[in-house]
Amino acid sequence: MRNLKSLSLVLLLLFSFEVGIAQTYKINTSKSIIKWVGKKITGEHEGTVNFKDGYLVFKNKKVTGGSFTADMTTLSNTDQTGSSKQKLETHLKSEDFFNTANNTTATLVFKSIANKPNNTYLVTADLTIKGITNSIQFDLVVVGKKATANLTINRTKYDIKYGSGSYFDDLGDKTIYDDFELNVVLIY
Repeated sequence: MRNLKSLSLVLLLLFSFEVGIAQTYKINTSKSIIKWVGKKITGEHEGTVNFKDGYLVFKNKKVTGGSFTADMTTLSNTDQTGSSKQKLETHLKSEDFFNTANNTTATLVFKSIANKPNNTYLVTADLTIKGITNSIQFDLVVVGKKATANLTINRTKYDIKYGSGSYFDDLGDKTIYDDFELNVVLIY
């Protein structure tokens, strides 16, 4: 009987300890993706950026952390083909926009997380683009081994002012909106 009580106590302690341990899951960079949409007065363009690496941290089956690095050199345009596609990609990678020759990555690091209903979390994170860091907030939805988020980013906060009506007058129909959208899919 004493051995059974001792064994029960040991199992209870192990289980209690195990429940409180954080688990880190690396994302599958070949299946995870960032889709972007940039809009201007006369239309919009869309494309993708690949992840270099990233992970989500869980404790008691709840998201408690995360960090991600996007490979900005993989920035691509998906709504055009041929020379138009190449021209836009080259321009987006230039100093007018993301300057990927000098800023090969962008990072997102979770700072705080609040639980919401339906496997949703309100995440406050630091986003660094072109070496400039700003705090952003977004909802992260986790279902199974997949997490998704939709973010709206004001590019001018990262010194990307090309074609911005907030900084330049008389752009007319050449104005590019300051906000761009990201649809992020994480598979881990």
